[in-house]
Amino acid sequence: MSGTGAHGPVEGARLAAALRELRGRTGLSLAALAAKTAYSKSSWERYLNGKSLPPREAVEALCRLAGERGGRVAALWELADAAWSGRGRSAERASEEDIREGAAIPPDEGGDAAQRPEDVPRSAPPSGVRRVTLVVGVALALAATAVLVVVLEWRAGTGGAGRQANTAVSSAPSARTGCHGASCDGQDPLFMLCGGEGLVTTVLRRTTTGGRHLQVRYSKACGAAWGRLSGGRIGDRLELRTSDGSLQNTRVTDRFDADGYVFTPMAAASGPEKLRVCLRPAGGGPAECFRTS
Repeated sequence: MSGTGAHGPVEGARLAAALRELRGRTGLSLAALAAKTAYSKSSWERYLNGKSLPPREAVEALCRLAGERGGRVAALWELADAAWSGRGRSAERASEEDIREGAAIPPDEGGDAAQRPEDVPRSAPPSGVRRVTLVVGVALALAATAVLVVVLEWRAGTGGAGRQANTAVSSAPSARTGCHGASCDGQDPLFMLCGGEGLVTTVLRRTTTGGRHLQVRYSKACGAAWGRLSGGRIGDRLELRTSDGSLQNTRVTDRFDADGYVFTPMAAASGPEKLRVCLRPAGGGPAECFRTS
C-alpha cells in the first residue's frame, strides 16, 4: 500500500517533484505558466506542491513547455492517479458510464464478433460488468508498466552529467533509492527518493546576514548532497560545490520559491565533509559561503 504524506500519497510527492523540475527547466514563473496553459496560478501552486493531483492535460502541457518527451512523467502520473483515487481513473470513468442497464457496446469494438446487449444470452454476465472487469485489468496492467518504466529509468541513471562526474563513487542505485553516487548528479533528491525519512542528514545549517537560511543535506544511501535555501529573495542563487569541484546550483525565480524554499540538484559526494554552500544574493553584493568540516 502506498504511504501518505502531508498532502497525499508518496506517488503524488514524486510527481510533484518531477513537475517542479520541469518548471525549473522552463524558467517560467507561476504567473507565466498560467498564461501559457489553461490552468490558473493557484492551480499550478497546488500541483507543484503536491497538494492536489493535476489533470493529465496539465502535465502534458508542462512537458511540452519544458521540451520533455513525457514518458517518465506520464508513468509517474499514472502511479499518482491510481494512488490518489485508489484505482485507475479510467476504471472509475468506466464504472460511472458503463454499469448501466443495457449499456451499449460501440459497433467497432470486437469486430464482427461483437454483440449488442439484447443479443447476449441471459445466462451471460451483463456487458457493462464484463467491460468494467476488462478496464480494471487494463488499468492494473498500466500501473505495473508505469512502475517498470520508472524503475528502468532509475537503473539507467537518467541525467547525462551523472555518467561523467565523480566516477570514484558507485553509480548503482540502492535497494531503496533511484540512484547512487555519480548517477545522482543533477537529479532531484525527492524524485530519486534520497530525501526520505531516515535517508538524509542535515550536515550544515547557517543564517546569512540578510536572514536567509541555508542548509546542506547529505544522503549516505544515495552518496550525494544538495543545498537548500529558505527565506530567499527573487533572484537569489544558491550553489553547492563538492570537494572534487562538482557544482550544482538553483535560483529563486518567483514568489512561490521565495515563500517556500528551493534546493539544488544533487552532487555526488563520498561523504558529508568539505562541502561548500554559497548564497549569491539578488542584485549583486558579496557571496556568503559556508563549508562543512
